[in-house]
Amino acid sequence: MNEAIDWEMFREKLTAVCQKEDYTKGGRPPIDVIMKFKASVLRRIYNLSYDQVEYQINDRLSFMRFLGLSLSDKVLDSRTLWDFENRLAEAEVVEELFCMFDAMLESEGLITHKGTIIDATFVDAPRQRNSRDENKKIKSGEVPEEWKKPENKPKLRQKDTDARWAKKGIETHYGYKDHVKCDAESKLITNYGVTDAALHDSQRCTDLLDENDEVFYADSAYAGEEIARNLPEGCENQICEKGTRNHPLTEEQKESNRKKSKVRCRIEHIFGFMTNSMNGITIRSIGITRAWFYVGMTNLVYNFFRYEFLKRPKSSEGITAPI
Repeated sequence: MNEAIDWEMFREKLTAVCQKEDYTKGGRPPIDVIMKFKASVLRRIYNLSYDQVEYQINDRLSFMRFLGLSLSDKVLDSRTLWDFENRLAEAEVVEELFCMFDAMLESEGLITHKGTIIDATFVDAPRQRNSRDENKKIKSGEVPEEWKKPENKPKLRQKDTDARWAKKGIETHYGYKDHVKCDAESKLITNYGVTDAALHDSQRCTDLLDENDEVFYADSAYAGEEIARNLPEGCENQICEKGTRNHPLTEEQKESNRKKSKVRCRIEHIFGFMTNSMNGITIRSIGITRAWFYVGMTNLVYNFFRYEFLKRPKSSEGITAPI
């Protein structure tokens, strides 16, 4: 990844947000913003806590090489990394970094827009144990009066009023959703959105599409007249059809769905990579602001991995890794 990615492209934006102090008059020089950003990338790759990142950087030579550290260099501590990520989250910079890298991918011809796939996955957050009355007020956009009392400030800081419960089949989730749009040919993520877990997948669909998209693939959860009517002009509808009571799918419709699914399923490879190779799609934070940051980092780091794979030299004997 170090060889494939030009980390310096992010320096100006990161410096503008995270280095406000003037060090020209003396004092300890700041830790390089690129090093802190790469430490944040490591944290997302291995889904580590801040304390674990600090420990692993001290313990692993591979982590030190990735950050450009020698054995005698001082390692950034967990609080420094927390402050760095908190500034990025509050400034909503990760979305800009994602767009910068996305523009670079498009300039290299890796994003074609010939096929676009959209789907969503759950992002589990620490579960809350609230009473029914408290949950009712939270759903209506209120904060329980009991939590506002001065003696309950520590409790309020640990309550996530943005996350929601959702059930899919026999699975129960609490947290948020990552709505992902990807290029069908390269499996690179081109856009994303973050909502609470209770919002239906289809509600953010048309927000992610644009006039560059030529063909749109999605599963039957996105079927319906409203989405079909609001697709960008010239965008071909390849959403899987849905059967209803007393109106099952015909054999022709089933065959059509199978052909569409051969393309649509490529987005599931993205979620599988995040779950397995990136150690899960979960967050440890509280609130939608931090969720946007962590989900954005997840999508950006996935694109780093995918870009490195696409740029990897292919074997002269014709043997390559599965695509």
